[in-house]
Amino acid sequence: MSNPHVLVVDDEADIRTAIQDVLSDEGYGVTVAANADEAREARANQKFDLILLDIWMPDTDGITLLREWSEGGDLNCSVVIMSGHGTVDTAVEATRLGAFDFIEKPLSLAKLLRTVEAALDSMGKQSRTARSLLPSLLAPVGRSALMQALRERVQQYARHEGSVLLSGEPGTGRGAFARYMHALSRRADEPLTTLTAASVSDSGLEEQLLGREQGDEVNVGVFERASGGTLVIDELSDLSEAAQKILLGVIESGHFIRVGGSSPVKLDARIVATISADYEALIEAGKLRRDLVAELSVLSLRIPPLRDYSEDVPELLAYYVDKLVDAERLTFRRFSVAAQNRLRNYPWPDNVHELKNLVRRLLMSGDSEDIALSEVEAEISAVTPVDEPLVKQDLLALPLREAREHFERSYLQQQLVLCDGKVGKLAKRVGMERTHLYRKLRALGVDFKSIGSDD
Repeated sequence: MSNPHVLVVDDEADIRTAIQDVLSDEGYGVTVAANADEAREARANQKFDLILLDIWMPDTDGITLLREWSEGGDLNCSVVIMSGHGTVDTAVEATRLGAFDFIEKPLSLAKLLRTVEAALDSMGKQSRTARSLLPSLLAPVGRSALMQALRERVQQYARHEGSVLLSGEPGTGRGAFARYMHALSRRADEPLTTLTAASVSDSGLEEQLLGREQGDEVNVGVFERASGGTLVIDELSDLSEAAQKILLGVIESGHFIRVGGSSPVKLDARIVATISADYEALIEAGKLRRDLVAELSVLSLRIPPLRDYSEDVPELLAYYVDKLVDAERLTFRRFSVAAQNRLRNYPWPDNVHELKNLVRRLLMSGDSEDIALSEVEAEISAVTPVDEPLVKQDLLALPLREAREHFERSYLQQQLVLCDGKVGKLAKRVGMERTHLYRKLRALGVDFKSIGSDD
């Protein structure tokens, strides 16, 4: 019986040579290809037992090539993906397309040999290792005690089937936690379906959610598309009153009937909804049904703003540098210590989403390998709207006098609210003489008369 033959597809000559030397020494036949065209030609001329496939190549990327072989029914051997850190989306897609396993770069030759041996023994099946890697690839980044506790809570919730309400400010990564929970659940092999609430129009609402029957033709709605898996409703409060009513009815009954149909269809999807941190105010304003929130919050989790775990900012910066360099082929740059320290003390009003966009702009705009403090300062807005909460104001971007005025204004405004607008009560609370306090409020532009009247 002839020795197994391996095709190595990688655009880096050093990596191709290193793998070829190691595998040849182990008795494997090895063919190398520097790009997708060479890989196609090699496969047309010879049958391979295993393909080691790099993700990023100059002409056609490895995922596109894998999809071409998989969907064309031409994937008759195991495929192992070789990829750098941060390629979460591509790793998920590779698994869906049938990749056996992943090897992270820089390559460990010992792990390479173990993976090659396991892949050749697998007869084209996907390894349990590859499947078990997905949750760790999807895990939100951060080593702080807060993030560790959040991941542990998500792991606990993943074992249950109850609906989950994820609350938090926009940009905090609520969707990432939903994906992580799905990847850990028993439904991980089934679809993860996302419904963006703002995209659901009242025109044809029931058909969008419930589907339609017309004779023998069936058009499934979002509940049915998510069947067996997880349905993520992004920003619950954006659903109209009519959509909220339909959703509540389906959850309470556990089934639905398609438009034009007569037979009930079982709801077989776990529902995870994201919602803004101040959702109680939306309920009070009549924009959100309290009974719907109660049904969805069998399990609930608050996703904190980035400013609450700022010690993780350096790790997040490094993560997104690697991710964007890998995914978008941007030029690698590293943040200087001064730049990292500045961003640790930045309030991140738009949270992780803002951090990712900042990293992208800095990778695209600079020439030097190090990202200097001056570049970061130029990217951060120096003026935060006065009506923003104090925790979201970037006081470090301001001169001392302006920063002090911002703090005093926000401090006194919030204290005045707690004192029902009564300046006399405020004076006692903050320890200031009333006449001096009046002068201070006027100087800072605090309109105490609009909040309440003095006693």
